[in-house]
Amino acid sequence: MPYWLHILVIVLLIYIAISFALYYLQDYMLFKPEKLPQNFQFNYDNQDFQEHNLITRDGAVINGILFKPKGKPKGIVLYLKGNSKSIKGWGKFAIDFTRHNYNVLMVDYRGFGKSTGRRSQKAIKRDLQKVYNKIKERTTEDHIILYGRSLGSGFAAKLASMNNPKMLILDAPYYSLTKVTARYAPFMPLSILIKYPLPTYKWLKYVQCPIHIIHGTNDTLIPYKTSVKLSQVKPKLTKLHTVIGGGHKNLNTFESYHEMIHDILNQKPTNIDLSTTSINVKHSSKPNKAKT
Repeated sequence: MPYWLHILVIVLLIYIAISFALYYLQDYMLFKPEKLPQNFQFNYDNQDFQEHNLITRDGAVINGILFKPKGKPKGIVLYLKGNSKSIKGWGKFAIDFTRHNYNVLMVDYRGFGKSTGRRSQKAIKRDLQKVYNKIKERTTEDHIILYGRSLGSGFAAKLASMNNPKMLILDAPYYSLTKVTARYAPFMPLSILIKYPLPTYKWLKYVQCPIHIIHGTNDTLIPYKTSVKLSQVKPKLTKLHTVIGGGHKNLNTFESYHEMIHDILNQKPTNIDLSTTSINVKHSSKPNKAKT
């Protein structure tokens, strides 16, 4: 066997081995779950909450916590968290919405916290739709806000595309999970290997409610330009909120982030009479000639 062919075979075998590893190990690389015993007792200081369990059609248990505000609820926020830990730790962020008198429901995906069941993109989407349906049994959709954080942004976009919530808020979203992983494995056939493509951009095309995107300019995991690109999918419905200097995991430490949440939750839609603006005024591309 020629030397060059020998090297080519070795490279090909290594490529195939890496492809198999990416396919079978991606659950371990993508999801960083914290598992909790079924008798674990949640505890949150100064927060009123109730624990709930939802049984799916395949027998899995989806565990969640409903946080309640001190005042009369204006609606409910379905908070879809990131890819790590469990709602045990994520629950502390509920206060950012309960302080505005919104109920907050956080659920753990399959294999996280007390939730059980075999995980897949299809199963998670089905679980979250069932959760959404349960919420609709207790309130109307114009009182439901979907909030998706990082990994949860894709699932939130999917839910919004299939339903009619009051609004959709995406926190540090990705264009698609395939695009994110391509940054780290640019030469792999990810369109074939990825079991969780989560094409946020495709689902946003079908969203009919107001869309708010929040992203930090210093996010090194999911670049800020991703949200700029996503904001162009449905520009008339979308508003991009920029946290200057914000990273991927620290937006809650910025005062501007909380100002944005306040404005998003409390703003009232207004119609602008564009006929009274300069919208149709165009800058001349040629300098005016001086009159003689």
